[in-house]
Amino acid sequence: MNKVVKNAEEAIQGVKSGMTLMLGGFGLCGIPENSLKALAASGIKNLICISNNAGIDDFGLGVLLRDHQLKKMIASYVGENKEFERQFLSGELEVELNPQGTLAERIRAGGAGIPAFFVPAGYGTEVAEGKEVREFNGKMHLLETALTADFAFVKAKYGDYSGNLIYNNTANNFNNMMASAGKITIAEVEELVPTGELDPNQIHTPGIFVQRIFQGTNYEKRIEFETVS
Repeated sequence: MNKVVKNAEEAIQGVKSGMTLMLGGFGLCGIPENSLKALAASGIKNLICISNNAGIDDFGLGVLLRDHQLKKMIASYVGENKEFERQFLSGELEVELNPQGTLAERIRAGGAGIPAFFVPAGYGTEVAEGKEVREFNGKMHLLETALTADFAFVKAKYGDYSGNLIYNNTANNFNNMMASAGKITIAEVEELVPTGELDPNQIHTPGIFVQRIFQGTNYEKRIEFETVS
């Protein structure tokens, strides 16, 4: 099945205000740059966004945040985004913070069809408020629910017409697990090749999880935080 669409603008068709979106990446590593630009230009509002963090103020997910297109972030940390911090502290943005491993497992569970699971991280902290607590092997655990999304946006190094994906080293991060947790998964890739050209032993995300794929352009691949001497 050929899942190729022309560009990001065509790929985001069907995304509406109020939907829940997953966006792959860690900081600025492996983020779906083209999809994020298209979402920003669309003017879609009141989105619930599931992502590790919001990157920086003027790029990537930070642009959606800056333009007040997000009503809620489900994330692991505030990161280097000052606007994220400002909106969080002022009450303009609803934020659900998760321990990073818990966030990753909630997404993985969603993709695997596991509705909930127990985890020790967060017990005895604000993270535990309102959650069921049970003891396993002498240690207290919290019940965490799985996460899914209306649309998942991921970015890979290589992809083929059938949606099979290969990520580049650490750019795998949240992309792989999010690809399986979206009702509709949109993949943008740096190199798009005909089906059969990718080594099946190197595939990270099988094409069965991807509904739309396109070759991105003009990747900036910015560095989130630079330390120089």
